[in-house]
Amino acid sequence: MRWIADAWWRLVRFGFRLLYNEMAFTYDTVSRIVSRGAWRDWQRAVFEFLPPPESSVSVLEIAHGTGDLQIDLHERGYHAIGYDLSPYMGRITTRKLRKKSIIPRLARGLAQALPFPDSCFPAVVVTFPTHFIFDGRTLREVWRVLHPDGLLIAVLNGELTGSGFVDRAIERLYAITGQRPREDDENQQADRQIIALLAGYGYEANLHIISLERSAVTVLIARKIPLARD
Repeated sequence: MRWIADAWWRLVRFGFRLLYNEMAFTYDTVSRIVSRGAWRDWQRAVFEFLPPPESSVSVLEIAHGTGDLQIDLHERGYHAIGYDLSPYMGRITTRKLRKKSIIPRLARGLAQALPFPDSCFPAVVVTFPTHFIFDGRTLREVWRVLHPDGLLIAVLNGELTGSGFVDRAIERLYAITGQRPREDDENQQADRQIIALLAGYGYEANLHIISLERSAVTVLIARKIPLARD
């Protein structure tokens, strides 16, 4: 019944599109529920790998969403720029930043066409990206705007590790919406494919799993390396 599967995945994609756009006002609530309150800890995993803040250098966050990580970056001394395609997310983030007396430094557009100069960021961060992050055009653009030896830091997913019914039910929900591999072998194969893909676009990549209380978060660290010349 291929048509049923196709219809299901169209529905899932439509649901995510709504969540990032017209229903963006529900994003914070949904993320807290599906992570059992761990979402913000998962986002903050980027700070394990970010270089120290520099007074004259900015960090770029792609797909800034509702702006919580933008606030974290500013409060930790980083000059942060946020970039997102969704105007709904942009409005929510602007309100949050102004409420904290932070001047918003946001831009809107596609990750495949970053409106920034070459080699201008020491790090680019992204949390819970959709498939756009592995689009070759995105990887080329991120490589272009990173400093030599700059880092792409991507929080790919968080996983609930508790054995209770609620944790298992939420993990099942992740699985049926395509956010979990079905078997450990598939997980390992997916990791190898990610690392190989990034190597082809000029990155030396590793995946790190950070264990937290009742959950774990997977973080991709990809360092820009020189591209081979013909």
